[in-house]
Amino acid sequence: MWNKIADYILKHRVLNICIVIVILIFLIFESSKVKMSYEFARTLPDTDSTMLAYQEFLDEYGQDGCMVFVGVNDPDIFELERFQSWYHFNEALNKVDGVTGCLSVSKMYNLEKIDSLKTFSLTDVVPTCPVTQKEMDSIRSVIDNLVMYEGLLFNTEDNVYMVIINIDKELVNTKKRDKVINNIEHIVTQYGNDNGLEMHISGMPYIRTVTTNKMKVEIVGFILLSIVVATAILLLFFRSFKTIVSILVIVGLSVIFMFGTLGLFEYKVTILTGVLPPLLIIISVENSIFLLNKYHREYLRHKDKMVALNIVIQRIGAANLLTNATTAASFASFIITGNEMLVQFGVVSSINILLTYLMTVLLIPTFLSYQKAPAGRQFDYMSNNRLGVFLNMVSHIVEKRRSVIYTVATVLIIVAVFGALKLETTGCVVDDISKKDKLYKDMVFFENHFNGVMPYEITIDTKKPKGILKTSFINKIQQLEDTLAMYPEFSKPLSVAEVVKFARASFYNGNKNYYKIPSNREFAFIMNYMPNIENGVSDGLLDSFIDGEMQKTRVSVQMANVTTPKIDSINESLKPKIAKIFPPDNYNVTITGSSIVFLEGTNYLIRNLLYSLILAFVVIAILLTLTFRSFRIVCISLIPNIIPLLLTAAMMGLCGIPLKTSSILIFSIALGIGVDNTIHYLSRYRLHLKSNDGNVKRSVFDAIMETGPSMIYSAIVLICGFLIFAFSSFGATQVVGYLVPFTLLIALITNLIILPSLILTFGNKNDVKDVK
Repeated sequence: MWNKIADYILKHRVLNICIVIVILIFLIFESSKVKMSYEFARTLPDTDSTMLAYQEFLDEYGQDGCMVFVGVNDPDIFELERFQSWYHFNEALNKVDGVTGCLSVSKMYNLEKIDSLKTFSLTDVVPTCPVTQKEMDSIRSVIDNLVMYEGLLFNTEDNVYMVIINIDKELVNTKKRDKVINNIEHIVTQYGNDNGLEMHISGMPYIRTVTTNKMKVEIVGFILLSIVVATAILLLFFRSFKTIVSILVIVGLSVIFMFGTLGLFEYKVTILTGVLPPLLIIISVENSIFLLNKYHREYLRHKDKMVALNIVIQRIGAANLLTNATTAASFASFIITGNEMLVQFGVVSSINILLTYLMTVLLIPTFLSYQKAPAGRQFDYMSNNRLGVFLNMVSHIVEKRRSVIYTVATVLIIVAVFGALKLETTGCVVDDISKKDKLYKDMVFFENHFNGVMPYEITIDTKKPKGILKTSFINKIQQLEDTLAMYPEFSKPLSVAEVVKFARASFYNGNKNYYKIPSNREFAFIMNYMPNIENGVSDGLLDSFIDGEMQKTRVSVQMANVTTPKIDSINESLKPKIAKIFPPDNYNVTITGSSIVFLEGTNYLIRNLLYSLILAFVVIAILLTLTFRSFRIVCISLIPNIIPLLLTAAMMGLCGIPLKTSSILIFSIALGIGVDNTIHYLSRYRLHLKSNDGNVKRSVFDAIMETGPSMIYSAIVLICGFLIFAFSSFGATQVVGYLVPFTLLIALITNLIILPSLILTFGNKNDVKDVK
C-alpha cells in the first residue's frame, strides 16, 4: 500500500500543493474568528449536582466573584489632605464605565432612624468631601461606631483600608472586562504614586484579567521562541538553509491549521489550547528529522533523489503515521473527561497532530524533490564520530551488561514506586501564579489582613415564605457566623444577621454597643421601622442577601487561597455543625461558590484524567498490536515507556510537586510523544529482522545504529522545545517545562538501552510477522 501512496505523492506534487493552499486559505479565514476565553474555567459537567447548585445560586443572587479589591496600608488616611485624596480616588473609581458601585471608608452607608416617620433612611456617611479637619474628625467618629464594616472595609488594628469595587456582571466574562480593569489599575497606580503608597489589587475579575493578558503574550512569545530554538537545532544538524525553510513552512502551516480548527469548531483560546502551537511545532520538527535522516541515508545508498524519497515515504511515512496516531490517541483520551476545556483540548490537539503528520509526509518529500540533491556538509551529522562512539558504547552495554541493566532498572522502579506513593492530590483556586509575582503577593496581602478574596457561599432555604423574618432564624444565622469565625481561612461574613444587627445599632442612634441580635420585642420594633421588608420588599438594603419571597438567604464570606484538601477538610468539618444549627428536616442548606466548584472540579478532573491516561495506554497498546502482530513485542515495548512515567511520578512525590490537573496532563503528553522512539526503533528492528534472515542479535544492533541518531536528535529538539515552557509565569506551564523534558530524557535512555536489551533477551525471529 505504501508504495502506491509514495508514487501518488511524488507524481502529484503540484496538485498536493494546490490542495494544501486551498485548505490553508479556508483555515486562515476560520482562524480570524478565534477569540480568547474570558470565562472562568468550567471543570464540572452541567449535570453535576455541585454545578447545578452553583447555577441555582447564580440564578438567584447573580454572579459571584464580581468584586475587585483595592487595599492600602495607610495610618494617615484620616488626615484631611489624605482623606480628600482618597475621596476623589473613590469617586474616580466609581465613574469607570463598567463599575456598578464602590464601598470604602469614603463611600459607605449608615442607617438613620427617623422617629417622626418610624422608618430607617439609608444615608451616605460621607455625603461630600470634607473641607476641614474638624469635619473629618466627625466623620471618623461615625465610622468608628459602624462595627459592621470592621473586617470588611478596614482593619483598624493594622491601619489597612480597602475599596470593594463591583464590576457589572454582564462584563465579567467578556473582553470588555479588560478595559474596565485597565482603567481601575491606572487610577489605583496614580493614587499610589501621588501619595507615595504601595497599592494592592486582587479579586477574581482582576486575577483573571491579568492571567489572560499574560497568557496572550506568552502564546506569541512561545511560538516565536520555539521556532527560533527549532531552527537553530536544525541548522546545527542539517546545515541546509533550504531544508530548514521547508520545515518552517510545515511549522507555519501547523500553527495556522491549529487556530483554523479552533475557529471551525467555534472554540476559544484557553490556557491549554494556548500550549498547542509550540507543541505542534515540536512535533512537526520531530517528524521532519526522521524523514530527513532516512532521506540522507537512502540517497547515499542509491544516489537517486526520487528513489530515496520514495523509500522515505514508504518506510518513515508508515512509522510516522503510527507515532502520530499514538500521540493523537493519547491527547484524544482527554475527551472522556467530560470537562469542556479538556474535551476541546483533546479534539483540537488530536486532529492537528494528524494534520501536521499529513502536511509533513506530503510536503517535505515534495519540497526536497525540487531542491538540489544533498551533498557535502549536509551529511556531516551522519559521520559524527562522537555519536558513533556513543551508539557503539550503547550496543556494547546492551550486549554485555544486560544483567546490570535489569538490576538498575529494578532498583529505579522500586525507588519510583516509593516516590510515587508520596504524591499528594492538591491544588488552589489561584494555583498557577508565581509566588514572586505581585499578583500573588497582593492576594497574600488581603489574606493577611482580611482572610482572603475567594468566594465561599452558604445558602439557607427555610422552606417557608417570610421564613427569614423570625428572630429565631436570625439567631441561627448568628450561630453559623460564630461557627465560621472559628476558621481562620474565612473573612468576616456578610448576611441578613449583620444587617439586622446594623439596624439595631441604628435604632439606638448608632451606638456600636448595641450591634447585636435584637430580642423578640426589639425585633418587632425594628421591623416597624422597615415596613417594606414585612411586605416582601427589601427596598434595596437586602437585595443581595434574600430572595423575593423572604424564604431563602445567603451567608457570604471570602476565603483564603487554600489547597483543595484544606477546603475539603473545612467542608467536612462544617457540615455536621451546620446540620446541628439548621436541622435538615426544616432547612435546606447548600455550600457553594467558586471555591466549592473548584474543589469538586479538581477531584472530578483527577479521577477522569487518570481514566484517560489508562485509556491512552490501552489505545496505544492496541495500535502497536495491530502494527507489529506480536503480543510479546507489545508487552516489551510498553516497559520502557512505563518506567519514565514512574520516575516522573517519583520525582514529583520526592520534590513535593502535587498531583493536580496540570501535572496529570504531563503523563499523557509524555506518553504520547515518548512512545514515538519505541515505534521507530521497532519499525527498523523488524525490517532488519527480515534482511538479516531472522538474526535477532544483529537486527537489534543494526536498529540502534540506524535509528539512534534520529532518536537522539529528535529528543534534543523535543527537550529544548518543552524547556521553553519553564520560562512561563504560570506554575502549570512551568511544570510542563520541567517534567516533560525529564520524562522524555528518561524515555530516550530506556528506548536506547532497556528496549534493545529486552528484545535480545525475550525476542525471537517469529515475534514480528508480516514484514514487507
